[in-house]
Amino acid sequence: MIQRRSRSAPFRVSFEFFPPKTATMEEGLWTSIQRLAPLSPDFVSVTYGAGGSTRERTHHTVKRLLAETDLKPAAHLTCVDATREEVDEVVRQYRETGVRHFVALRGDGQAGAGGAYEAHPGGYRNAVDLTAGIKAIDPEIEVSVSAYPEKHPESPDFATDIDLLKRKVDNGATRAITQFFFDNDLFERYVERVRRAGIYVPIVPGIVPIHDFTKIARFSAATGASIPLWLAERFEGLEKDPQTHSHVAAAVCAEQVLDLAERGIGDFHFYTMNRADLVYSICHILGLRPGGTGGENKVTEVEQAA
Repeated sequence: MIQRRSRSAPFRVSFEFFPPKTATMEEGLWTSIQRLAPLSPDFVSVTYGAGGSTRERTHHTVKRLLAETDLKPAAHLTCVDATREEVDEVVRQYRETGVRHFVALRGDGQAGAGGAYEAHPGGYRNAVDLTAGIKAIDPEIEVSVSAYPEKHPESPDFATDIDLLKRKVDNGATRAITQFFFDNDLFERYVERVRRAGIYVPIVPGIVPIHDFTKIARFSAATGASIPLWLAERFEGLEKDPQTHSHVAAAVCAEQVLDLAERGIGDFHFYTMNRADLVYSICHILGLRPGGTGGENKVTEVEQAA
């Protein structure tokens, strides 16, 4: 359902971080958090991978966010390499620390993004089951899930992919955050498909600032996110020119976000890569200021597709 957006309605943003592996990375993460926290994000999410050490780093980061900031953390959960009982225990541990929001994901296989996935024989099969499991522990817990404007690379078609999203929503998910994308027309068509399927939760666009085009292009190939020719041409020849690369990245991200705002989008989820520079700049362009509750929407009489 498309809804009118009020001229005075604030933009809402959320930020994704990943748990640091080293002391130097941890210092960088918290520098970024301190830089972005004054923008009053709706929530901040912390990624989560398979293996005990990764889970412990995620838990440590979430606990520190709760103890040292006023931010609302959303903890990622996956189905990878864990039984249902183990995942349920993680949920309960987070609840004890004050977490009331999870991002429920199936997760990637051992080979990483794009590799084959096999469910744990005693675990949750996918995010549909995981969402139901989280809500069974506490119906008041908020659950966000993933969505794919270009469909998940393992889905045979959009109908199958969107049916999976609908099942996640039917099991209690209240928000879908998309895989990053660079073609806003693809996002808009995806939202139209989702709404025709009877799914009315917010579909929040995932935005990734391009700190390193080569790395983003490689990751996009593995995850099924397309790189438009015009985008590749913008970064052509900038491999050894980081300053110009940074300026171009800021311009590209600003164009994308402002175009989405013109189309009526009011919520944005930024994949920060634990770096604040480009994200802060884009939020400033949106009108978000430290200490505020969100920037004013300067676009008049637009419609919101999310």
